[in-house]
Amino acid sequence: MSPFLLRRSYSIIDIDHSAWIGSVQLALIFGPSLVAGRLFDLGYFKIPFLFASCFQILCTFLVAECTRWWQLFLVQGLGIGLASGMVFGLTLGIVPHWFSKRRGLAMGIVTIGSSVGGTLFPIVAQNLIPKIGFRWTVRSFGFIVMFMLGVAILTIDRRLPPVNVKGGLLNWTALKNPAYAIYCTSGVTTFLGLYTVLTYVSLSAVQSGISNDFALYLTAIANAASAVGRIPSGYLADRVGALNVMIPFITVVAAMTFVWPFATSKGGLIAIALTYGFANGTYISLFHVPVMAMGSTDDVGRRIGLFMSCAAFGALAGTPISGAIISATGGFKDVGWYAGGVLIVSACLMLLTRYLHLCNWAGKF
Repeated sequence: MSPFLLRRSYSIIDIDHSAWIGSVQLALIFGPSLVAGRLFDLGYFKIPFLFASCFQILCTFLVAECTRWWQLFLVQGLGIGLASGMVFGLTLGIVPHWFSKRRGLAMGIVTIGSSVGGTLFPIVAQNLIPKIGFRWTVRSFGFIVMFMLGVAILTIDRRLPPVNVKGGLLNWTALKNPAYAIYCTSGVTTFLGLYTVLTYVSLSAVQSGISNDFALYLTAIANAASAVGRIPSGYLADRVGALNVMIPFITVVAAMTFVWPFATSKGGLIAIALTYGFANGTYISLFHVPVMAMGSTDDVGRRIGLFMSCAAFGALAGTPISGAIISATGGFKDVGWYAGGVLIVSACLMLLTRYLHLCNWAGKF
């Protein structure tokens, strides 16, 4: 649930507390990837995927029973975050097992599900809560999650035999590759600012005098645009290189973050949500692809896991820092400069990654 929906459902939760729930959940989606990636490399997939799926379903239903901030933090922030992290981390390792030439397009299709959910769930919540209440709305989400994870358990599996690559849980030798090390750093800075607009665009709309009902749809609009951006970006990445697609689009995200606090009309906010969402979706669908290209398939789980564990620090701190800036200043302009600025730094780090990998400023990567 977004901070906007949390504050509407739980009037006792302020902007700082609601931001921490979402940021911890997002960080834990990335954090367990280190363990999930190592398990995947060793050949374990079905059993950890099954246990993580069951735990995620349980926590989703428990959210409906929460009445206090600390309960939501434990169940949604920690519980759903950890379970989602294991599911996500294990699933990412599947893609390079089945795809090599069209890996970017495959990743775009795989990641489109989060945008579809991010589009539909706010709209469903907006319409169901007045009719059946908050608890049964969340329970309905639980049944949807149960069905989708059930399909995943039955249909997803690894293709290549496991390889016990030496080095244990952490592959520190990967960080000796300067391109990989800089790219991990870019993951931290990117997630410090990437979700600021998506998290707070509804709150800024309400502050500008726009109705609560319409403000919630801005999140759905951004997620829908993100879904649209993921497949063509994957197709493009297979032809010109993932980083060559990500760098200009993360710059667009930065530009929209700078402009967003100055938009006060419905039309302006919709335009920003659409543009931001499309560019954001491009990065989310492709940020694993360069990591896959920086080594062999045998060790891909650990490389992805280490990158995502680094990115988790940015995801954990990003929205709370933004929320603290908003609370301290009472507006959104300062947070726009902060989040847009760190995204520009990220684009520069990605440019440096490409140069270090190719030993050239131009080329496909």
